[in-house]
Amino acid sequence: METRADGPSVPESRGPLSGAVVAGLRGAGAPPGGREIAGADPFGDDLQLALYLCYELHYRGFVGVDADLEWDPELLRCRAGLEWLFLEALRDRATRHRSAREALDDLLVEPPESDGTGVGHFLRDEGELWQVREYAAQRSLYHLKEADPHAWVLPRLWGRAKAGMAAVEFDEFGGGRAERVHARLFADLMTGLGLDPAYGRYVDAAGAEALATVNLMSLLGLHRSLRGALVGHFATVEITSSPGSRRLADAMRRTGAGAAAEHFYDEHVEADAVHEQVVRREVVAGLLEEEPQLDGDVAFGVDATNHLEDALAERLLGAWRNGRSSLRTPLPAAV
Repeated sequence: METRADGPSVPESRGPLSGAVVAGLRGAGAPPGGREIAGADPFGDDLQLALYLCYELHYRGFVGVDADLEWDPELLRCRAGLEWLFLEALRDRATRHRSAREALDDLLVEPPESDGTGVGHFLRDEGELWQVREYAAQRSLYHLKEADPHAWVLPRLWGRAKAGMAAVEFDEFGGGRAERVHARLFADLMTGLGLDPAYGRYVDAAGAEALATVNLMSLLGLHRSLRGALVGHFATVEITSSPGSRRLADAMRRTGAGAAAEHFYDEHVEADAVHEQVVRREVVAGLLEEEPQLDGDVAFGVDATNHLEDALAERLLGAWRNGRSSLRTPLPAAV
Protein backbone atom coordinates (compact mmCIF):
# COMPACT_ATOMS: atom_id res chain seq x y z
CA MET A 1 0.00 0.00 0.00
CA GLU A 2 1.45 3.34 -1.08
CA THR A 3 0.00 6.58 0.28
CA ARG A 4 1.14 10.17 -0.10
CA ALA A 5 2.41 11.96 2.99
CA ASP A 6 2.10 15.37 1.36
CA GLY A 7 0.19 16.97 -1.49
CA PRO A 8 -3.53 17.62 -2.01
CA SER A 9 -5.93 16.74 0.78
CA VAL A 10 -9.24 15.01 0.05
CA PRO A 11 -11.80 17.79 -0.51
CA GLU A 12 -14.95 18.19 1.54
CA SER A 13 -17.94 16.38 0.05
CA ARG A 14 -20.86 18.30 -1.49
CA GLY A 15 -23.61 15.70 -1.39
CA PRO A 16 -24.33 11.97 -1.27
CA LEU A 17 -22.33 11.04 -4.40
CA SER A 18 -19.15 12.88 -3.51
CA GLY A 19 -19.63 11.84 0.13
CA ALA A 20 -19.71 8.17 -0.85
CA VAL A 21 -16.61 8.58 -3.05
CA VAL A 22 -14.76 10.33 -0.20
CA ALA A 23 -15.72 7.45 2.11
CA GLY A 24 -14.46 4.96 -0.48
CA LEU A 25 -11.13 6.77 -0.77
CA ARG A 26 -10.73 6.61 2.98
CA GLY A 27 -11.68 2.93 3.17
CA ALA A 28 -14.82 3.72 5.11
CA GLY A 29 -17.48 2.68 2.61
CA ALA A 30 -18.33 1.79 -0.97
CA PRO A 31 -18.56 4.27 -3.86
CA PRO A 32 -22.07 5.02 -5.20
CA GLY A 33 -23.73 2.66 -7.65
CA GLY A 34 -25.77 3.24 -10.79
CA ARG A 35 -29.10 3.72 -9.04
CA GLU A 36 -27.64 6.44 -6.78
CA ILE A 37 -26.00 8.20 -9.71
CA ALA A 38 -28.96 8.09 -12.11
CA GLY A 39 -30.92 11.03 -10.71
CA ALA A 40 -28.01 13.41 -10.14
CA ASP A 41 -27.59 16.79 -11.81
CA PRO A 42 -24.82 16.15 -14.39
CA PHE A 43 -23.50 19.70 -13.98
CA GLY A 44 -24.09 20.01 -10.25
CA ASP A 45 -21.56 20.33 -7.43
CA ASP A 46 -22.09 16.81 -6.11
CA LEU A 47 -21.55 14.88 -9.34
CA GLN A 48 -18.75 17.12 -10.59
CA LEU A 49 -16.80 16.78 -7.35
CA ALA A 50 -17.36 13.00 -7.30
CA LEU A 51 -15.99 12.78 -10.83
CA TYR A 52 -13.06 15.06 -9.99
CA LEU A 53 -12.15 12.82 -7.05
CA CYS A 54 -12.12 9.75 -9.30
CA TYR A 55 -10.00 11.46 -11.93
CA GLU A 56 -7.44 12.86 -9.51
CA LEU A 57 -6.37 9.31 -8.72
CA HIS A 58 -4.82 9.33 -12.22
CA TYR A 59 -2.89 12.54 -11.52
CA ARG A 60 -1.29 13.22 -8.13
CA GLY A 61 -3.71 11.45 -5.80
CA PHE A 62 -4.49 12.61 -2.27
CA VAL A 63 -2.75 12.58 1.08
CA GLY A 64 -3.45 9.34 2.91
CA VAL A 65 -5.20 7.65 -0.05
CA ASP A 66 -3.85 4.32 -1.34
CA ALA A 67 -2.32 4.78 -4.81
CA ASP A 68 -3.67 1.37 -5.85
CA LEU A 69 -7.21 2.78 -5.75
CA GLU A 70 -6.45 4.31 -9.15
CA TRP A 71 -7.51 0.97 -10.67
CA ASP A 72 -10.02 -0.16 -8.04
CA PRO A 73 -12.88 -1.89 -9.92
CA GLU A 74 -15.62 -0.37 -7.76
CA LEU A 75 -14.30 3.17 -8.19
CA LEU A 76 -13.89 2.62 -11.94
CA ARG A 77 -17.48 1.34 -12.14
CA CYS A 78 -18.64 4.42 -10.24
CA ARG A 79 -16.58 6.71 -12.48
CA ALA A 80 -18.10 5.14 -15.60
CA GLY A 81 -21.61 5.90 -14.33
CA LEU A 82 -20.72 9.51 -13.53
CA GLU A 83 -19.01 9.92 -16.90
CA TRP A 84 -21.97 8.55 -18.84
CA LEU A 85 -24.37 11.03 -17.23
CA PHE A 86 -21.99 13.95 -17.83
CA LEU A 87 -21.20 12.96 -21.41
CA GLU A 88 -24.82 12.39 -22.40
CA ALA A 89 -25.81 15.77 -20.96
CA LEU A 90 -23.04 17.44 -22.97
CA ARG A 91 -24.06 15.68 -26.17
CA ASP A 92 -27.64 16.81 -25.59
CA ARG A 93 -26.98 20.43 -24.60
CA ALA A 94 -23.69 21.40 -26.18
CA THR A 95 -23.81 20.03 -29.74
CA ARG A 96 -23.97 22.93 -32.21
CA HIS A 97 -21.75 22.14 -35.18
CA ARG A 98 -21.85 19.27 -37.65
CA SER A 99 -18.23 19.41 -38.78
CA ALA A 100 -14.82 20.29 -37.43
CA ARG A 101 -14.30 22.93 -40.13
CA GLU A 102 -17.53 24.71 -39.24
CA ALA A 103 -16.71 24.63 -35.53
CA LEU A 104 -13.13 25.84 -35.98
CA ASP A 105 -14.15 28.60 -38.38
CA ASP A 106 -16.50 29.98 -35.72
CA LEU A 107 -13.65 30.03 -33.20
CA LEU A 108 -11.67 32.33 -35.48
CA VAL A 109 -14.39 35.00 -35.45
CA GLU A 110 -13.70 37.42 -32.61
CA PRO A 111 -16.71 39.55 -31.58
CA PRO A 112 -16.27 43.32 -32.00
CA GLU A 113 -14.60 44.83 -28.94
CA SER A 114 -17.66 47.00 -28.34
CA ASP A 115 -19.77 43.84 -27.99
CA GLY A 116 -17.32 42.00 -25.75
CA THR A 117 -19.11 40.54 -22.75
CA GLY A 118 -16.69 37.80 -21.65
CA VAL A 119 -14.68 37.48 -18.47
CA GLY A 120 -11.54 38.81 -20.16
CA HIS A 121 -13.38 41.91 -21.37
CA PHE A 122 -14.82 42.50 -17.90
CA LEU A 123 -11.50 42.14 -16.10
CA ARG A 124 -9.70 44.32 -18.65
CA ASP A 125 -12.26 47.13 -18.63
CA GLU A 126 -13.67 47.25 -15.10
CA GLY A 127 -12.39 44.36 -13.00
CA GLU A 128 -10.84 44.89 -9.59
CA LEU A 129 -7.90 43.09 -8.04
CA TRP A 130 -10.13 40.94 -5.79
CA GLN A 131 -11.90 39.66 -8.91
CA VAL A 132 -8.57 38.91 -10.60
CA ARG A 133 -7.59 36.88 -7.53
CA GLU A 134 -10.86 34.95 -7.63
CA TYR A 135 -10.40 34.26 -11.32
CA ALA A 136 -6.93 32.86 -10.62
CA ALA A 137 -8.24 30.66 -7.80
CA GLN A 138 -11.05 29.23 -9.98
CA ARG A 139 -8.75 28.67 -12.95
CA SER A 140 -5.98 27.13 -10.85
CA LEU A 141 -7.79 23.78 -11.08
CA TYR A 142 -7.14 23.94 -14.82
CA HIS A 143 -3.85 25.76 -15.15
CA LEU A 144 -1.91 23.83 -12.50
CA LYS A 145 -2.40 20.72 -14.64
CA GLU A 146 -2.25 22.59 -17.95
CA ALA A 147 -1.43 20.26 -20.87
CA ASP A 148 -1.33 17.11 -18.70
CA PRO A 149 -4.66 15.60 -19.89
CA HIS A 150 -3.82 16.37 -23.51
CA ALA A 151 -0.65 14.30 -23.23
CA TRP A 152 -2.78 11.15 -22.93
CA VAL A 153 -3.80 11.45 -26.57
CA LEU A 154 -0.24 11.20 -27.93
CA PRO A 155 -0.11 7.36 -28.02
CA ARG A 156 -3.44 7.41 -29.86
CA LEU A 157 -2.25 9.61 -32.73
CA TRP A 158 0.30 9.10 -35.47
CA GLY A 159 1.87 10.98 -38.37
CA ARG A 160 1.28 14.74 -38.64
CA ALA A 161 -1.22 14.80 -35.80
CA LYS A 162 1.20 13.17 -33.34
CA ALA A 163 4.14 15.34 -34.41
CA GLY A 164 2.14 18.56 -34.20
CA MET A 165 0.62 17.64 -30.85
CA ALA A 166 4.03 16.76 -29.42
CA ALA A 167 5.49 20.06 -30.63
CA VAL A 168 2.81 22.13 -28.90
CA GLU A 169 2.96 20.03 -25.74
CA PHE A 170 6.73 20.51 -25.63
CA ASP A 171 6.16 24.26 -25.47
CA GLU A 172 3.45 23.88 -22.81
CA PHE A 173 5.94 21.93 -20.69
CA GLY A 174 8.51 24.69 -20.93
CA GLY A 175 10.60 23.44 -23.84
CA GLY A 176 12.56 21.25 -21.45
CA ARG A 177 13.10 23.98 -18.84
CA ALA A 178 11.28 23.47 -15.54
CA GLU A 179 11.03 27.17 -14.72
CA ARG A 180 9.17 27.79 -18.02
CA VAL A 181 6.53 25.05 -17.66
CA HIS A 182 3.22 26.87 -18.05
CA ALA A 183 1.79 25.32 -14.89
CA ARG A 184 4.82 26.67 -13.03
CA LEU A 185 4.28 30.13 -14.53
CA PHE A 186 0.69 30.05 -13.28
CA ALA A 187 1.88 29.05 -9.81
CA ASP A 188 4.17 32.10 -9.91
CA LEU A 189 1.16 34.22 -10.90
CA MET A 190 -0.74 32.91 -7.87
CA THR A 191 2.14 33.67 -5.53
CA GLY A 192 2.29 37.22 -6.89
CA LEU A 193 -1.43 37.62 -6.14
CA GLY A 194 -1.04 36.44 -2.55
CA LEU A 195 -2.65 33.07 -3.28
CA ASP A 196 -1.47 29.62 -2.24
CA PRO A 197 0.06 28.00 -5.37
CA ALA A 198 -0.22 24.45 -4.00
CA TYR A 199 -1.82 21.98 -6.42
CA GLY A 200 -5.49 21.44 -5.53
CA ARG A 201 -5.53 24.16 -2.86
CA TYR A 202 -8.74 25.83 -4.12
CA VAL A 203 -10.84 22.80 -5.04
CA ASP A 204 -13.12 23.33 -2.04
CA ALA A 205 -13.62 27.00 -2.96
CA ALA A 206 -14.19 26.50 -6.70
CA GLY A 207 -17.66 26.05 -8.14
CA ALA A 208 -19.06 23.13 -10.10
CA GLU A 209 -18.48 25.04 -13.33
CA ALA A 210 -14.72 25.20 -12.75
CA LEU A 211 -14.65 21.51 -11.82
CA ALA A 212 -16.53 20.65 -15.01
CA THR A 213 -13.99 22.38 -17.27
CA VAL A 214 -11.23 20.24 -15.74
CA ASN A 215 -13.31 17.06 -15.70
CA LEU A 216 -13.99 17.42 -19.42
CA MET A 217 -10.25 17.31 -20.17
CA SER A 218 -9.80 14.22 -18.05
CA LEU A 219 -12.85 12.49 -19.52
CA LEU A 220 -11.68 13.05 -23.10
CA GLY A 221 -8.06 12.25 -22.31
CA LEU A 222 -8.70 8.95 -20.56
CA HIS A 223 -10.84 7.42 -23.34
CA ARG A 224 -9.30 6.40 -26.64
CA SER A 225 -12.77 6.47 -28.20
CA LEU A 226 -12.94 10.22 -27.44
CA ARG A 227 -9.56 11.12 -28.98
CA GLY A 228 -11.23 13.22 -31.68
CA ALA A 229 -13.13 15.21 -29.07
CA LEU A 230 -9.91 15.76 -27.11
CA VAL A 231 -8.28 17.18 -30.24
CA GLY A 232 -11.32 19.46 -30.58
CA HIS A 233 -10.87 20.58 -26.98
CA PHE A 234 -7.17 21.19 -27.54
CA ALA A 235 -7.88 23.20 -30.69
CA THR A 236 -10.43 25.35 -28.88
CA VAL A 237 -7.98 26.17 -26.11
CA GLU A 238 -5.14 27.06 -28.48
CA ILE A 239 -7.17 29.00 -31.06
CA THR A 240 -8.97 31.19 -28.51
CA SER A 241 -6.02 31.63 -26.15
CA SER A 242 -4.02 34.37 -27.87
CA PRO A 243 -6.73 37.08 -28.10
CA GLY A 244 -8.12 36.09 -24.70
CA SER A 245 -4.68 36.21 -23.12
CA ARG A 246 -4.07 39.68 -24.58
CA ARG A 247 -7.16 40.98 -22.77
CA LEU A 248 -6.10 39.30 -19.55
CA ALA A 249 -2.56 40.66 -19.82
CA ASP A 250 -4.06 44.14 -20.11
CA ALA A 251 -6.25 43.36 -17.08
CA MET A 252 -3.23 42.30 -15.04
CA ARG A 253 -1.44 45.56 -15.85
CA ARG A 254 -4.47 47.74 -15.14
CA THR A 255 -5.24 46.13 -11.78
CA GLY A 256 -1.62 45.94 -10.61
CA ALA A 257 -1.66 42.15 -10.40
CA GLY A 258 2.12 41.98 -10.65
CA ALA A 259 4.92 41.03 -13.00
CA ALA A 260 4.33 37.25 -12.79
CA ALA A 261 0.66 37.66 -13.74
CA GLU A 262 1.55 39.89 -16.67
CA HIS A 263 4.24 37.45 -17.81
CA PHE A 264 1.92 34.44 -17.74
CA TYR A 265 -0.58 36.00 -20.12
CA ASP A 266 2.02 37.78 -22.27
CA GLU A 267 3.68 34.39 -22.78
CA HIS A 268 0.39 32.91 -23.99
CA VAL A 269 -0.28 35.77 -26.42
CA GLU A 270 2.91 34.97 -28.31
CA ALA A 271 3.12 31.20 -27.92
CA ASP A 272 -0.51 30.40 -28.66
CA ALA A 273 -0.60 32.52 -31.81
CA VAL A 274 1.94 30.02 -33.19
CA HIS A 275 0.23 27.03 -31.60
CA GLU A 276 -3.04 27.92 -33.32
CA GLN A 277 -1.51 27.40 -36.74
CA VAL A 278 0.16 24.11 -35.77
CA VAL A 279 -3.04 22.76 -34.22
CA ARG A 280 -5.24 23.61 -37.20
CA ARG A 281 -2.85 22.63 -39.99
CA GLU A 282 -1.10 19.66 -38.44
CA VAL A 283 -3.02 18.23 -35.48
CA VAL A 284 -6.62 18.59 -36.67
CA ALA A 285 -5.93 18.28 -40.40
CA GLY A 286 -3.53 15.40 -39.81
CA LEU A 287 -6.01 13.53 -37.62
CA LEU A 288 -8.88 13.91 -40.10
CA GLU A 289 -6.67 12.92 -43.01
CA GLU A 290 -5.94 9.63 -41.23
CA GLU A 291 -9.35 9.18 -39.57
CA PRO A 292 -12.05 11.21 -41.36
CA GLN A 293 -14.76 9.45 -39.35
CA LEU A 294 -13.71 11.52 -36.32
CA ASP A 295 -14.82 14.80 -37.89
CA GLY A 296 -17.99 15.02 -35.81
CA ASP A 297 -16.09 14.12 -32.64
CA VAL A 298 -13.70 17.03 -33.17
CA ALA A 299 -16.69 19.36 -33.55
CA PHE A 300 -18.23 17.95 -30.37
CA GLY A 301 -15.00 18.61 -28.48
CA VAL A 302 -15.13 22.25 -29.57
CA ASP A 303 -18.79 22.62 -28.62
CA ALA A 304 -18.49 20.89 -25.26
CA THR A 305 -15.51 23.07 -24.32
CA ASN A 306 -17.32 26.27 -25.22
CA HIS A 307 -20.48 25.19 -23.42
CA LEU A 308 -18.63 24.65 -20.13
CA GLU A 309 -16.51 27.78 -20.50
CA ASP A 310 -19.70 29.80 -21.05
CA ALA A 311 -21.21 28.32 -17.89
CA LEU A 312 -18.13 29.27 -15.88
CA ALA A 313 -18.19 32.79 -17.31
CA GLU A 314 -21.86 33.12 -16.40
CA ARG A 315 -21.11 32.17 -12.79
CA LEU A 316 -18.19 34.59 -12.50
CA LEU A 317 -19.87 37.57 -14.15
CA GLY A 318 -23.22 36.97 -12.47
CA ALA A 319 -21.55 37.16 -9.08
CA TRP A 320 -19.16 40.02 -9.81
CA ARG A 321 -21.73 42.31 -11.37
CA ASN A 322 -23.72 42.00 -8.17
CA GLY A 323 -20.70 42.66 -5.99
CA ARG A 324 -20.56 39.07 -4.73
CA SER A 325 -17.82 36.47 -4.58
CA SER A 326 -17.91 33.80 -7.30
CA LEU A 327 -16.31 31.29 -4.92
CA ARG A 328 -18.03 28.94 -2.53
CA THR A 329 -15.84 30.38 0.24
CA PRO A 330 -14.41 33.87 -0.36
CA LEU A 331 -10.66 34.34 -0.32
CA PRO A 332 -8.84 35.90 2.62
CA ALA A 333 -7.16 39.21 1.93
CA ALA A 334 -3.86 39.05 0.06
CA VAL A 335 -0.75 38.95 2.23
